[in-house]
Amino acid sequence: MTMVRGEIAKNGDGHRLLVPRPATHHVQWHWATPQAELVLTAGDLASILRFYRRVHRLNQTELGDLLGYDKTYISALELGKRALDDVGSRRRVCECLRLPPHILGVTDIADTDHRAMLQFGESTVRLAEIARQSGHAAEAVSELWPLVARLEARVEEGHTERDVLHLLARAHVGLGVALGNVLPEERLSTAARWTAKSLDLVEYFEDPALTSYALRMHGNELRKARLRGAAVERLCRAVAVAPDDDARAAALALLARAAGTLGNRQLFDSVMRENADLLSSVEHTSLFNPFSLHEIRLRGLVATGRTGTAIRLVEQSPTPTTAVAPQWRVIELVTVAHVQLLADDRKGAAESLDTAVGEAVMQRLPHQLQRIMRTAGIQLPEPREAAAHALDRMRSEMAA
Repeated sequence: MTMVRGEIAKNGDGHRLLVPRPATHHVQWHWATPQAELVLTAGDLASILRFYRRVHRLNQTELGDLLGYDKTYISALELGKRALDDVGSRRRVCECLRLPPHILGVTDIADTDHRAMLQFGESTVRLAEIARQSGHAAEAVSELWPLVARLEARVEEGHTERDVLHLLARAHVGLGVALGNVLPEERLSTAARWTAKSLDLVEYFEDPALTSYALRMHGNELRKARLRGAAVERLCRAVAVAPDDDARAAALALLARAAGTLGNRQLFDSVMRENADLLSSVEHTSLFNPFSLHEIRLRGLVATGRTGTAIRLVEQSPTPTTAVAPQWRVIELVTVAHVQLLADDRKGAAESLDTAVGEAVMQRLPHQLQRIMRTAGIQLPEPREAAAHALDRMRSEMAA
C-alpha cells in the first residue's frame, strides 16, 4: 500500500483511508532550533529525514507511510545508499515534510513565493516600526495584521521553518506594540497578549538580542495594562539577557518606568543611576535619550512619594531631539501637567494639557487622552472635556 499521511490513500482491498499527519503541537518549534538550522542549511536528505523522525517520534515505517516509500527505501536514504535524483521526488518530500523546496535544491514557483513572502514580511515589519515611531501606529497595525494572519496560517499548516518563525516573532511584537498605541486603556491587555505570543517563539532561537527585545516590549505592554509586578519581572529579565549596552539601555529605560509605577523606590533609583551612567556612552534612540528619561524620572519621583523633587525638576526638561518619537512629546506633556498641578500651577497645567489633546488627536492616541482626563480631573474641566469629546469621536471611528 502506498499512502501519504494527511491524505486519502487506499489499502489492499481498495478501501479509502485517511492517514493523519503527525501533530505539529509541541514539536513544530524544533525546526527553529540551532540544530535544525545546521541540518537544513546543509541540505543533506539523510540528516533531514533522521532529524524529522526524531522530532516527530516516528520510526522508519511511519516515515515511509508519510512519504509513500517502504521502510527499506527509507533506511537506504538515511544511510546515503540511495538518493532522490529527480526534482519531482524531492519536491514531494519537501511538501510532505512542510519544508521550502530550496532546502533540497528545488527552485520552483512555490519556493519563489516563499522567498517573496519572507522579503515582503521583512519589509513590512521594518516599515511598520518606522510608521509607529513616526506617530502613525494605526498604519502600522493595518500593515502588520494581514502579515501576522498569513504567517500564523502557514505555521498552522505545519510550515515551521526557522525564518518564518523568526519573522512571526518580530511581527507579533510589532503588532502588539502598535496596538498598545492605538487602543484605549480598557483594551490594552490585548496588546500585551500579542507581544506575549512572541515569547513562545524567541526562546528557541537562543538569540539574546531578540529575546531582550521581545521581553522589554512585552514588559512595557504589561505595565500599560496595569500588570505591574509581571512587567517588572519581564523587564528585569530583558536587562539580564541584553547582549550589549544599547539593548541594556533600552530595557533599563522601560524598567525604570515600571519600577516607578510599581512604587519600588529602591529599584527605580538604582535603574535611573545606571541610566545616567549609560547616557553618555550609548547612542540616543526614541526611548533612551535625555528627553524621555526626564519624563520617566518625573513620573517615577511622583509615584515614589517625592513630589517636591519632581516640582523642582519640571522646568529642566531637555529639548526634544529628532530621535524622540512624536508620542513621547504627548506623554511628557501629560506628566509635566500632573507635576504642575501638584505645584498648584493650574495655568501651566492647562496649557500643557491643551497642547497634549491636540497632539494626541493628531497621532490617534486614545490611551493618552485618557491620561489627560485623569490628570485634569475636576481641577481643569475644559481640558478634561476636550479630551473626552476627542476620545468619543475616536471610539466612534474605530467602531465604524
